Amino acid sequence: MRRVIGTALALVTALCTAAAPAAAQGSDDPVQVVVAVDGQDVAGRTVEFDPGRPVEVEVRVRNSGRETAKVRLVRVSGESLALTFFAYDTTVPFEVAPGGEETRAFPLDVRDLDGQAIGLLPTSVELLDDDREVVAAADTVVDVRGSLWSVYGVFGLALLALTAALWAGALLALARHRVSPNRFRRALRFLPAGVGTGLVAVVTLSVLRLVAPEPAVEIPVVLAAAAIALLLGFSTPHPTAEPEPPVVDDGETVALSTQRVVS
Repeated sequence: MRRVIGTALALVTALCTAAAPAAAQGSDDPVQVVVAVDGQDVAGRTVEFDPGRPVEVEVRVRNSGRETAKVRLVRVSGESLALTFFAYDTTVPFEVAPGGEETRAFPLDVRDLDGQAIGLLPTSVELLDDDREVVAAADTVVDVRGSLWSVYGVFGLALLALTAALWAGALLALARHRVSPNRFRRALRFLPAGVGTGLVAVVTLSVLRLVAPEPAVEIPVVLAAAAIALLLGFSTPHPTAEPEPPVVDDGETVALSTQRVVS
């Protein structure tokens, strides 16, 4: 049980720390990139990736720094719950002189996305140098027209099954009066099920194309579900001991008397 609770807390911590890189990246970087997909800028809109057709990606890089920016490859990757579900690396070597601007376009073959993801996924387009360090990056949301039986879809179904098992275990223990008499321990007993519920909600909203699983959405949903589960566990009634079964005497009682014999 402690391992399950520890895993749940570790996952929540990972979600919280996942927001740090996005917050750290600002607009003051000397190298900036503008990304277009199929001729349209990705900023502020959802891009559709259909596995049935290739995608035309264009990157326009502007260097306002004092050193030459060297780009080796372009990486397009989609994430959810701090996990990467698809990534494409395309070698496009070029340099951008200080104060200069360069544009490169290339086709992106996304045919295998059908088995990798489905729904809305936050996606980053990163320009990497020879040491695989990020030179510049741009973020967008991609609507992947994949299959429910993709890696991401099966991941969501597995989360649903695990969460159902956690709720069943917690409620069954409560019904059998096998939970701790301490309220805080009972609350922790329900915590993994609450975290699982939040994760399932995040993936479901993503697969149904309602809300993309960005950190600003993931963290509040998971923390709210965990808090509700803790409150439910804390509010459960105190377990009562099962009454002992009555003793039934089926035999006959025979009165005996003793007498001391003096020889």
